[in-house]
Amino acid sequence: MQEGAVLEMRGICKYFPGVKALQHVDFTLREGEIHALMGENGAGKSTLIKVLTGVYEKDGGEIYIKGHQKAVTIKSPQDAQNVGISTVYQEITLCPNLTVAENMYIGRTKGSFANWKQMNEGAAELLRALGIPASPTQQLGSCSIAVQQMVAIARAVDMDCKVLILDEPTSSLDEQEVAKLFTLMKDLRMKGVGIIFVTHFLDQVYEVCDRITVLRDGQLEGEYPIAQLPRVQLVSKMLGKELDDMASIRNDGEDKKMDTGTPVLEAKQLSSAAGIKPFDFSIRKGEVNGFTGLLGSGRSECVRAIFGADRKTSGTVSMDGKQVKINKPLDAMKLGIGYLPEDRKRDGIVGDLSVRDNIILALQVMKGFFKPISRAQAEAFADEYIKLLEIKTASSETPIKQLSGGNQQKVILARWLLTNPRYLILDEPTRGIDVGTKVEIQKLVLKLASEGKSVTFISSEIDEMLRTCSRLVVMRDRKVVGELTGEDLNQTKIMSTIAGGGN
Repeated sequence: MQEGAVLEMRGICKYFPGVKALQHVDFTLREGEIHALMGENGAGKSTLIKVLTGVYEKDGGEIYIKGHQKAVTIKSPQDAQNVGISTVYQEITLCPNLTVAENMYIGRTKGSFANWKQMNEGAAELLRALGIPASPTQQLGSCSIAVQQMVAIARAVDMDCKVLILDEPTSSLDEQEVAKLFTLMKDLRMKGVGIIFVTHFLDQVYEVCDRITVLRDGQLEGEYPIAQLPRVQLVSKMLGKELDDMASIRNDGEDKKMDTGTPVLEAKQLSSAAGIKPFDFSIRKGEVNGFTGLLGSGRSECVRAIFGADRKTSGTVSMDGKQVKINKPLDAMKLGIGYLPEDRKRDGIVGDLSVRDNIILALQVMKGFFKPISRAQAEAFADEYIKLLEIKTASSETPIKQLSGGNQQKVILARWLLTNPRYLILDEPTRGIDVGTKVEIQKLVLKLASEGKSVTFISSEIDEMLRTCSRLVVMRDRKVVGELTGEDLNQTKIMSTIAGGGN
């Protein structure tokens, strides 16, 4: 092994039917460094992590860990844990029906019986040290997604690891929680822990990382010290091509005048069982607007109320000036409304179904299951959208759970585009996907608007909202606290409104 290295992966190969996921990839992690693993969706990042953690068995190559004379064999997550590798995945993999403490110690107690008092005390001490607002004895499922993510990180940290893998750990965290995590990562770096940081947030990479390894199409593009790889070059290496100036995405439709007719959809004093305070909302033909605010501000709950995914407790909804009833999602779908949900794993994909069946799902529901879409028609639809959205899949028959996160997101987007909606709600459509695909989705949103469709776009990244939206509804504490258009559409104004300066 190289001097100072804690992990070396040499010539790693992994193949799936019709796909070369990894082709002779090398990766080196040094003691006391935070190392970013970057690449487009489908580049092989998650596959490399799963090979390292024993979720997948490699088809070639060797893995070396400091303290072991020979290459180690990792055939299961337990093997990885035994050699000092801990992982926190993008999708939370803990048990929501168990307590916080049980999740932190599951699989780590010796013998048949756990010392509950000792376990709860240990968990409480760790939660307190990391500033995690949770009780050891509360059920994990009662915690927010952000707290669940922090518990998963605490569990990994507590296992005295040599290598800590963080796979999109910040995707569900707000800025304060991200700052806490970065403080923790820096402390661990000082103690000699090697950290592999997988993220799509470029700002975070340049804030906390020492080195970057870039993968592209299952191959190693290169390893670079952070200071020697400017952001523009990083994006170019990830894509294998020059990236258009992202700030110019809107230029094509910038001068288009806003439709001033009757709103396509208008909600008045709408509230739901999810705790949203009554709010007013409207969207016009060809408009892209959005909800913005911190994590937990109520962005997603607002659009779920509009779509009928959460039970409405007050208010009215009108389309084209006529009041309509939307008591459940099917009502909204029949009125021409599509909704891409925030949590694609829970509310979006049907993992065991094929890409084709996931694409036609919404259209089939609208037609009714007594009027099945023919196999030939389904194939034609799937092929059309796989090509249109450049979905990376071996075939339309591939189970969607085998696709990368970004490609799963594209399949759900295809599902709604196939229904030809008048109004499309996209809740975090670019979360956890690569820069190139983000740009593609942003351009697609503006193209849909230019064709007369109305789009509500929600993103945790304010820059992304500013590039796509002409009007922003600002949320705080599940209440609308402002609406910004024109010259007010800037980061400073948004942040001051969220903080309370816009009231």
